Amino acid sequence: MTHPFLDLPPMTAAQFAAIEDRVARLLATEQDVVIMQGEALLPLEGCIRSAARPGTVALNLITGPYGQTFGNWLRDCGAEVIDLAVPFHTAVTAAQVEEAFAARPDIDFVSLVHAEAATGNTNPVAEIGAVVRTHGALFYLDAVASVGAEPLLPDAWGVDLCVIGAQKAMGGPAGVSAALVSERAWQRFADSPQAPRRSYLSLLDWKERWVDGGRKALPHAPAQLEMLALDACLERIEADGLDAVMARHASAAAATRAGAVALGKGLEPYVYEEADAAPVATTLRTPAGIDASELVAKALSGHPGLPLVAGGGALAKEMIRVNHYGPDASLEVVRDSLAALAAALDATA
Repeated sequence: MTHPFLDLPPMTAAQFAAIEDRVARLLATEQDVVIMQGEALLPLEGCIRSAARPGTVALNLITGPYGQTFGNWLRDCGAEVIDLAVPFHTAVTAAQVEEAFAARPDIDFVSLVHAEAATGNTNPVAEIGAVVRTHGALFYLDAVASVGAEPLLPDAWGVDLCVIGAQKAMGGPAGVSAALVSERAWQRFADSPQAPRRSYLSLLDWKERWVDGGRKALPHAPAQLEMLALDACLERIEADGLDAVMARHASAAAATRAGAVALGKGLEPYVYEEADAAPVATTLRTPAGIDASELVAKALSGHPGLPLVAGGGALAKEMIRVNHYGPDASLEVVRDSLAALAAALDATA
C-alpha cells in the first residue's frame, strides 16, 4: 500500500538548494544560508562552538533562558564571557551594549536572542547591531522566535550568524532549521582549531562539502519530510505576504495585552513596555496568590487545544504565556485563550 508521506522519491540536491534560496529570500540576505537537519538548538550550538575558543571575549546579552544557555556554551569553549543580564520583563538597550564595549574594548563576539518566547520580550537588534558593527565584533543572533513575527534584516543590521527555526511564527516543522553565515564568520570558523569538524555540529563540514562544492552533492540524506514541510510553510508565507503574516502576529499580541487588562481580574502584562513585548508570544503575570501552573491547568481542562503554558522554572508560579504564533496568531485564538483564563480565575476565587 502506498502512502503519500512515506513513498517519496529521494530529495535532490537541487531541491534542497532551492529551499535554502527561499530561506535566504525570507531573510533578505546575500550571505550563505545552510539548512541544518535538526531542531534549532543544533545550529545555535554549532555556531557558538565554531566561533568561540580560548582568547575569545564574548559579550552575552541575557533577556531570558536561551541567553543563559549561550553563556554556558561559550564558557565550555574556553571563552571569557561577560554576561549583560537585564530583568526578563524588559529588553537590553544599545546604550548598555555601548557601555560594555567602553569597559572592555577587546570584546570580539556578541550573542543575543532577538525575541525570547519564554519570557515574552524582544530586543532592538538594529540599534544593537549598529553598536556591535562599530566595534568590529562578530554578531550572533538567535531569531528562532522572531522570524515571521517581526522584522528581521540580518544583512542590514550587521548580523554575522543568524539562526532560525520554522516551528513558531513560520508555522512549520520543529525538526529542521537554518543558519545564515557571513564571510567574516566563515573565516572565524576556519581559523579556530577547535571548531567542530567531521561532526553533526559542524558548519565547516557543510561549507566544504556543500557550499564550496556549488551545492551539487548533499553531505548526507536530508530529513525529507521536514524539508518538504519547511518548503510548504515558506510557500505559504510568500503567498500571504510576509508583511501580512507579521501584522497578524502584531495584532494578536496587542489584543492579548489589552484584553488581559480589560478583563479586570488581576492579569497584567509581564513585559512592562509594549515596545519591549514580542509579537510571537505574550506573557502575563498572575494575581497575587494565584499559581500560574494551576491556573493554566484549570483553563486547559475544558479547552485542551489552546496555546497556554505556564512559565518555566522559577516563573512557573507567576507567569502565563499565550503562544499566539503561526496558525494561532489570530484574534479568535486570543479571545478564546483569555476567556478560558477568565473562567479559571472565576473558579479559583
